[in-house]
Amino acid sequence: MPDEENVDVVAPQPPVQSSKKKQIILIVVLVIVGLALAAGISLFVVTKFMGDIPGGSGYEEGGEPRYHDAGVFVKIGDPKEGILVNVGGPRSGKYLKASIIVEFNPSKKSVINEETHALQPDAEVKVNDVATQFLRATKLEDFDADKQDEFKKQLKDALNAALGGGSVYDIYITSFLLQ
Repeated sequence: MPDEENVDVVAPQPPVQSSKKKQIILIVVLVIVGLALAAGISLFVVTKFMGDIPGGSGYEEGGEPRYHDAGVFVKIGDPKEGILVNVGGPRSGKYLKASIIVEFNPSKKSVINEETHALQPDAEVKVNDVATQFLRATKLEDFDADKQDEFKKQLKDALNAALGGGSVYDIYITSFLLQ
């Protein structure tokens, strides 16, 4: 018998470890791309639909946030009677008795006491002073029901100017007697 060499012919096999690592990396990359794509689509859908809603930007026309934390409601003037002032000048003989409730931003610690949810003493003085001056300076024709929204906006702006921007969310009038 001729010299036979025992030669085992082994076909080269691809490295198993390298192939599995590539598959894992590919899966991780695909998952990350998928999550990024889902986040992008979600952002697009939300901004698209929010843009279609009137005022959908999340802000009012005046640049103030449309949605906010629940405010703290405080009645201006006497807790039972409200506020009583003469209006239309000293000789008009007209008096206004109104219950005006102001919704304050609870995060303004200089205005609202976070424990009692009441006005800070200095803020209370400012609010009553500004409201009284504002009401006394308002002309009789500005108290018409047609102008009530503008009246409330101007009072809100005056209070925010005295207390700092964003301190007052809204003004509510629960009773109004002009005599």
